[in-house]
Amino acid sequence: MLAARLLTAMITPYDSQQRVNYAKAGEVAEYLCNNGSEGIVVCGTTGESPVLTPEEKLRLYATVKEKVGDRAQVWAGTGSNSTAASLELSREAEKLGVYGIMLVTPYYNKPSQEGLYKHFKAIAGSISSPVMLYNVPGRTAANLLPETVARLAEVDNIVAVKEASGSMDQVSLLKNLVPEDFLVYSGDDSLTLPLLALGATGVVSIASHLVGNEMRKMLEAFFAGDVLTATRIHLRLFPLFRGLFITSNPVPLKEALNMLGHEVGGLRLPLTGASEGEKAQIREVLQNLQLL
Repeated sequence: MLAARLLTAMITPYDSQQRVNYAKAGEVAEYLCNNGSEGIVVCGTTGESPVLTPEEKLRLYATVKEKVGDRAQVWAGTGSNSTAASLELSREAEKLGVYGIMLVTPYYNKPSQEGLYKHFKAIAGSISSPVMLYNVPGRTAANLLPETVARLAEVDNIVAVKEASGSMDQVSLLKNLVPEDFLVYSGDDSLTLPLLALGATGVVSIASHLVGNEMRKMLEAFFAGDVLTATRIHLRLFPLFRGLFITSNPVPLKEALNMLGHEVGGLRLPLTGASEGEKAQIREVLQNLQLL
């Protein structure tokens, strides 16, 4: 399978009792697959992974895989701040036939670069599936440096990184250090176009829940050499990219999806719903893009 350019970090829908709504998860996955997404990341940050049990995660991986089949790559978010727990969950996810595993940098324990290297290498060495690293220091307090990614790229099945450091310089250095076939994905919708110019493959998006086909067109235009069209799409969608981060992800995204009638439910504590002021901002962005 060729490298997917548009992956979506999927939300986890809940029912009125805050139980995972697996039927709705299947619906959302199919909707994403039919609206531009070439891959779906299940149980990442956007999927509220810290508040899901291992059993819930495994059932979500299986649900999404069963629903989309081979129409989209299914990446299982199995990372945590426990190497042993991440390793075990990755093994179980692999048995379900997911395309690949996404591993976030361990949060809270603040490991050294050597600790990060050994953590990811140990997990990748226990499975044969492709592994995508996920660097998001704003949430983890641990920045996976380009030099460490380059060492990890020597591991056969570590094939990609979702880069959300927000630093163009870090990505430039990264691209200079890793092999040409090592995939770099933007972890921020608003930085996707700039990162494509630095050699990124695509994006692990959240906005693609709402504007997946337009995101796909932006990527296709860029790779076809039509940078002007790609820029126009980026600028049109930029208020949405920013609006989805007026408070912690996935709060605005779930609010937007509910406004559009997708009925994905609320959030599990410690996250809470958007304030009235935030709802008004989200509604305005959706209306300006003629989505609502």
